[in-house]
Amino acid sequence: MSFDPVEIAQALIRCRSVTPAEGGALDYLGELLARAGFEIHRQKFSTPGFPEIDNLFAKIGDGKPHLVFAGHTDVVPPGKEANWTEPPFVGVLKEGKLYGRGAVDMKGAIAAFAAAALDYLGEKQPKGTISFLITGDEEGPAVDGTVKLLSWAKARGEKFSHAIVGEPTSVKRVGDTIKIGRRGSLSGTVTVFGKQGHVAYPDRAHNPMPALLAMCGALTKPYDKGSKDFQPSNLEIVSVEAGNAAFNIIPAQATARFNIRFNDKHTPSRLKKEIEKRLKKAAKRTRFRIDWEPASDSYLTKRGPFVDLVVKAIAEASGVKTEISTSGGTSDARFIKDYCPVIDLGLVGTTMHQVDENTPVADLQKLTKVYRTILERYFASF
Repeated sequence: MSFDPVEIAQALIRCRSVTPAEGGALDYLGELLARAGFEIHRQKFSTPGFPEIDNLFAKIGDGKPHLVFAGHTDVVPPGKEANWTEPPFVGVLKEGKLYGRGAVDMKGAIAAFAAAALDYLGEKQPKGTISFLITGDEEGPAVDGTVKLLSWAKARGEKFSHAIVGEPTSVKRVGDTIKIGRRGSLSGTVTVFGKQGHVAYPDRAHNPMPALLAMCGALTKPYDKGSKDFQPSNLEIVSVEAGNAAFNIIPAQATARFNIRFNDKHTPSRLKKEIEKRLKKAAKRTRFRIDWEPASDSYLTKRGPFVDLVVKAIAEASGVKTEISTSGGTSDARFIKDYCPVIDLGLVGTTMHQVDENTPVADLQKLTKVYRTILERYFASF
């Protein structure tokens, strides 16, 4: 293989690009692609109250079909670095594995696609366009990354035909699972108001905790049994707090935070109404307030020529039978789906976000071969 995905992944891992820092990762990727003839654009976006985010858009070719590879070079913090067997920002190769923060999520996939694209372009020029849409804000609040870069690209006339997001979708073997959709996500905080007092004199106080616990129970009851393409929606209580360090004080208020992952039977607006209805019934006469976080809708890329092409390319490149899935968490595909059909396809995600995050070298090479085969088939078919 003319371009080594392992070397590219090592170079990216060595960039300490912990959200929201760019850390040199986009600099390196931009320079690598520019040498191959890609047109490079760096765009910084900011929102009051959030850090400025650096993003990269690179393209080569013109017109349709336009295949975009989307991903992120930002990574989650490594935690206590002394707990790592190998340093998280060195890119150590050991016993056939590449160690480092982002090896799986998702500098490894970016390296694989870069190696595949550069190798492909070394042999032929596609009739169409290949582009990279890379953000530094996926692991952060995701307000100044992919969503704004897409809007910027549209404003300058870019029209995407299809997209691949390199999130680590594989379960046991590279390519054994791809995501063609994801459930939506909605988070909220419920605050219940009572009256502080001494626990020995409950008649002089009003404890918010019983009402809050009843409300939590109401929230976690089933919302549906799933749909044709998605598993059932599930709401999880992620914290219950009263900020009370004493054993003899009834708290003045208490809060619960929750997140619901919902399928295509719901929309955020309808879910909010249902959740508020459940809360009111369970709270009875206790006063409460609910504060909502920004939501993301569910989405689905229908089976068709593009998905079929990817499945066949995986089988040809790695001999793996692919499961088409909509399970798991969200990805930046939730933004891209408004512009073109999109799938997620990446490395085995077993160690992502963990201490000693790593990927087998053989998996990096296999994913590169899969991406390379997709490029061959894509520009021969569309």
